[in-house]
Amino acid sequence: MHIPVLLAGFIVGPVSGIIVGLLSPLTSFLFTSMPPAYAVPLMSIELPLYGLAAGLAYQRLRLNVYIALVVALIVGRLGFALGLLILGLFLQLPYGIKEFFSASVVAGLPGIIVQILLLPPIVAALMRHRHT
Repeated sequence: MHIPVLLAGFIVGPVSGIIVGLLSPLTSFLFTSMPPAYAVPLMSIELPLYGLAAGLAYQRLRLNVYIALVVALIVGRLGFALGLLILGLFLQLPYGIKEFFSASVVAGLPGIIVQILLLPPIVAALMRHRHT
């Protein structure tokens, strides 16, 4: 789900990134049961922030695609962390910084690597095609 949201932000812009990010978790859950129901609200915070940050950083601030991607990944993960913190206040979740880092960064490392390897060349190709 992350790749289409980031692509929407990079290629179409921050508003489209937000919309795709808002619709993706619930739509995916309804059709595939993924992400799990408990993750839908958290991803409904994280993914729109990915799309927003990717679009703003790349299109508006004109940052390099790699830097814009890293910015988007950080902003999205911070949104996820904030959602987890708020949820944890109500449910008394046993999450601390160590657990969040382990769950979001270490466990997400393969996905982060795929995104860093795939997205910049795809964005470059789509932007070249868009301007021809």
